[in-house]
Amino acid sequence: MKAFRIVLVSMFVSIVVYTAIAGLQHGWNLIPIFFNDIAAMTWPGQFNFDFSLFLIFSGLWVSWRNHFSLGGLILGSFAIVLGAMFLSAYLLYLSFKTNGNIKEMLLGKTRANS
Repeated sequence: MKAFRIVLVSMFVSIVVYTAIAGLQHGWNLIPIFFNDIAAMTWPGQFNFDFSLFLIFSGLWVSWRNHFSLGGLILGSFAIVLGAMFLSAYLLYLSFKTNGNIKEMLLGKTRANS
């Protein structure tokens, strides 16, 4: 679990630093660039489309794990919008909240204990 937590912290720090540098150098208006690449039907667009689907899966998992409660839907929305920046922090939080119980981390307390 210690190695997993180190990976999560490394991922979080690296994506925050990368995002800050990209935003400072190229501006913070990512949305038009992201969707224009998809509309252009190019390889960057294919990657963005694939990544969008991954983000939706991530958001659905977070919402499902929290039984599609209001809080779960809000967290799922964060997962869709923030990607690895959110998911690495969320999994790190869960690793401590569940005392490293992977089953509970992935399924939630109710499902893990049934």
